[in-house]
Amino acid sequence: MEQLLILWHNTGLYQMTAGQGFMILIGMLLLYLAINKNFEPLLLVPIGFGGVLANIPGAGLAEAGGVLHMFYAVGIESAAFPLIIFMGVGAMTDFGPLLANPRTLFLGAAAQFGIFATLMGAVGLSYFGIMDFSLADAAAIGIIGGADGPTSIYVASKLAPDLLGAIAVASYSYMALVPLIQPPIMRALTTESERKIKMLQQREVSHREKIIFPLLLLLLVAFLLPDAAPLLGMFCFGNLMKECAVVDRLSNTTQNSLINTVTIFLGLAVGSKLSADKFLDITTLGIVVLGLAAFSIGTASGVIMAKLMNKFGGGGINPLIGSAGVSAVPMAARVSNKLGLESDPHNFLLMHAMGPNVAGVIGSAVAAGIMINYVTGG
Repeated sequence: MEQLLILWHNTGLYQMTAGQGFMILIGMLLLYLAINKNFEPLLLVPIGFGGVLANIPGAGLAEAGGVLHMFYAVGIESAAFPLIIFMGVGAMTDFGPLLANPRTLFLGAAAQFGIFATLMGAVGLSYFGIMDFSLADAAAIGIIGGADGPTSIYVASKLAPDLLGAIAVASYSYMALVPLIQPPIMRALTTESERKIKMLQQREVSHREKIIFPLLLLLLVAFLLPDAAPLLGMFCFGNLMKECAVVDRLSNTTQNSLINTVTIFLGLAVGSKLSADKFLDITTLGIVVLGLAAFSIGTASGVIMAKLMNKFGGGGINPLIGSAGVSAVPMAARVSNKLGLESDPHNFLLMHAMGPNVAGVIGSAVAAGIMINYVTGG
């Protein structure tokens, strides 16, 4: 009988806490959204499964020495995974829509307003004693508004390593839940007639332009803002491999096997921070709420900028593409296209939305460089 009692005390069922049970349900919910609702399964499947593994009582998978902790230490704490992901995103990016319609650069820039608004909000919460965030913490939290997981992780690793796990979870969760969060904001800020605006056919961008642009972009931004060079450098390098057409093997590897492999380990590592003891505390929950505010403000700012450009800049822009200014590529552009098709089945906005979507990636990298430079003094 005593042996049976010892065996029972060693089981996960006996050691299970209410918090672990709740977080396992959260992990299962993320898996449900990925599998049943097809909400960015490439992100939510590894994150959700990692969250389930991290909360198995007694297994210690997310603790020091556990396999999930090793993934986190090697790839996220070192900031290696974000840079590799950025290189892969660059290799899959087409600057054509942005070059064909340079005005969409303003939409990507406007969407970054959520980053700076949330920075001020986090500082305000600390000022009034509601939360306890330093300026560096507030800057790292604000980057969540760009809906760019790699950038958020990179900035947090530089400015707020102690908050890195919570910021990574919040950022990747909002990236994956773009189809759930953005549409209500977009519908609230636009009229039916605005959602039906058809945009003109874009001009054809030459191959030479596509090769020169990433080089010019890197040199211009990196020399003015060296702190943005790591992220933007990897992004532009990936894009150059794709456009130069002489290293197809390298480009294909970066676009497929490399980024897919890193995404698996990154997702599991992010999921490891869904463990109850790390996630269910006031600081983490505060970061999650601030991150949602940042992302919502960024989405709204892009839509409002598009409406202003229509009013004062000659029109012709469907405000729905403004929401794609957040840098969740290509998820945000797909959402813009989907809402456009709901209002008019013949209104295809995907390629038009890719312009601000790519601009958002550039904008979030620049914002990250500004944050790091300002907080650390360069």
